[in-house]
Amino acid sequence: MHILVINGPNLNLLGMREPEHYGTRTYADLVALVQETADRLGVTTECFQSNHEGAIVDKIQAAYGKADGIVLNPAAYTHTSVAILDALKAVQIPTIEVHITDPDTREDFRRISYVRAACVKTIKGKGLDGYAEAMAELVELLQK
Repeated sequence: MHILVINGPNLNLLGMREPEHYGTRTYADLVALVQETADRLGVTTECFQSNHEGAIVDKIQAAYGKADGIVLNPAAYTHTSVAILDALKAVQIPTIEVHITDPDTREDFRRISYVRAACVKTIKGKGLDGYAEAMAELVELLQK
C-alpha cells in the first residue's frame, strides 16, 4: 500500500512560519514523522510539497494508478482551488484533508474548503500528529 502526502504553499517554512499557529517543528520533522508512521503501518510513502498550484494538480494526476491513498494539506489553496478539487475528483483516490491548525477558529475565509468535497475525511487542529492520524485512517479504510 502506498500513501502520497501532499503539502501546499508555505509548509516548507514550518518551524519559522507563524509558530504561534503552526508550532516550532520543521518540515523535515514532518517528513520524518510521515516516514516513521509509514514504517509503523507497514506502508510506503512519498512526501511532496509545492508552492505552485499546478504542480500539486500534476502530482495528484500522476498518482493515478500508483497511490492507494492521499493525505493532503493544500494550505492556502484549500480556500481557493477548484483545480485541486477537480484533480482529486478525476483520480478518485481516497484522500484525507489535513490542517495543522483548525481553520474554523481563524479568519472567516479559512472556513471554506473547496477540496473537502472530494475527501473522505478532514482532520484539523492536531498539529503534525494529524498526518499520522490521517495515514492510519487511510490504511484502515483501504484494508476494508
